[in-house]
Formats: sequence, structure tokens, C-alpha cells
Amino acid sequence: MSSSLEALREAYRAYVDTFRGADGHLPPMMQLKLVHTMKVVEAARRIAAEECFDDRTSLACEAAALLHDTGRYEQLRVYNTFRDSDSVDHAVFSHDIVKEKGWLAGWDDRAAILSAVLYHNRRDIPDGLDPLTRTCSQTVRDADKLDIFRVLEDQVKSTDWRHDARAFWNLPTTAAPNPEVAEAIRAGRPVEYQKIKSLADFVLIQVGWMVNGLEYDTSRRICRERGHLAYRRQFLHELTDSTMIDELCDLASARLGEITVSP
Repeated sequence: MSSSLEALREAYRAYVDTFRGADGHLPPMMQLKLVHTMKVVEAARRIAAEECFDDRTSLACEAAALLHDTGRYEQLRVYNTFRDSDSVDHAVFSHDIVKEKGWLAGWDDRAAILSAVLYHNRRDIPDGLDPLTRTCSQTVRDADKLDIFRVLEDQVKSTDWRHDARAFWNLPTTAAPNPEVAEAIRAGRPVEYQKIKSLADFVLIQVGWMVNGLEYDTSRRICRERGHLAYRRQFLHELTDSTMIDELCDLASARLGEITVSP
């Protein structure tokens, strides 16, 4: 199966290469997604190792992590946005491209991997999944969130996000948070994406993930190690003077604080 994983990596790399310009470079936003994908693979591999998944499960999780955002390149080429509501559901798009390409032909766990790609951006994973599909889906969702944390921080640090907010869905950067977003976080519910009206909401949805969106102890431990919550608390205070910021971040801190970081 290791050769199958290497073949899958080669097929993915060859596909991404079709989006490169004459100079051999990907457009910057596509390069961002390629780096993101590799980081999600790394996170999925770490989750699988530290949660002691068996070899079969670990392999399926890594394959799904590699493929989860396959449709992002074509989405940006056609629609010039990563915002699904303005283009296509990128998880469905990714699932369909992978299936059409036939990259998973011969894989015993093809269905579980495709399902994990399909479900990675949904508010909730469907009930009634078999154990492998559920574990694979949960792992990709956690790994994806962990790197989305990094992507936000990198974009804030390295881009003129106040004037070019494409990575943040072109949301208003100075608007106050939507109270409905805060209400969902307090209740431990996933935030509906249509409720996101500002950059503050965009950041708060990630705080919400820390409250009720990370499945594994390893994922919460990684979040603590990297200081993702502290970064968001500080950044939110730069964006808004809303009194709800510390309240919601304290909820996330309590949740993450349940996990003891190993020395």
C-alpha cells in the first residue's frame, strides 16, 4: 500500500502542476492551498500516530488529507474566489474531481477516503458511518482546522489584508461581530457560514472550533502548543471593541485547558 500512497502523491502533484504558469510557479493563492494541503497531511499523520490508529486507518487518513482540497485550484481558476457561497462547494468539487480522475482505483478503502473528502467542510458528519469512515473524516476535519489556524496567522502577518482580503472571503475588516455567531459558540453549536458578516466573525468561527470543533486530544494539544487561541484573542481586540471577545475566548481556553500538554 505504501507504493499506492506514493502513486497518489505523484498523481496529485502532476495535477497541481497543470495550474502552473509558464515560469513554473503557481498563482500565489494556489500556492497557499498547496502549502496548506501538505500541512494538513502532516497534522493528520501526527493525529494518527499520537491517537494510536492502526496502519490501515492511518493510511486512509493521510490519503484523504492529501486529497481534501483538490478542487480548490479549479475553483480559484474559474471563480477567482475560495468562498463556496460565491462559487461551488469545494468539498463536493474535490470529491468529484478525485473520483473522475480515478486516483483511488484499487484502494480497498476508496469509499472511506472519498467520504472524508466530501464531509471535511460540513457542519456535522452524518450519523451512521462505519468506524473507518468516521475516524478518517474526523481526522481530516481536525487536521484541516489546525492548518487553517496557521493560514490565518500567516495571512495577517504577511499580506495587506486590510486592502486585499481575498483569503478572508473579502469580508469587511472593521464591522462588529454578529451576535448570532457568539450565540452559537456559547451554545456549543457549529456556526452557520451564512452568519459570517465580518472578519471578526471569520476569526470567531475558529474560536468556536476550539470550543466544540476539535475531535481529538492530540488536536487540542497541538492548538495549545502553537498558541492559536492567544493569537486570536489579541487579533480580535485589534478588530473590534466588542465585550464578547474575552467571554468567548475564555470558553475556548477552558475547553483547551482540559488537555494537559505532555512535557
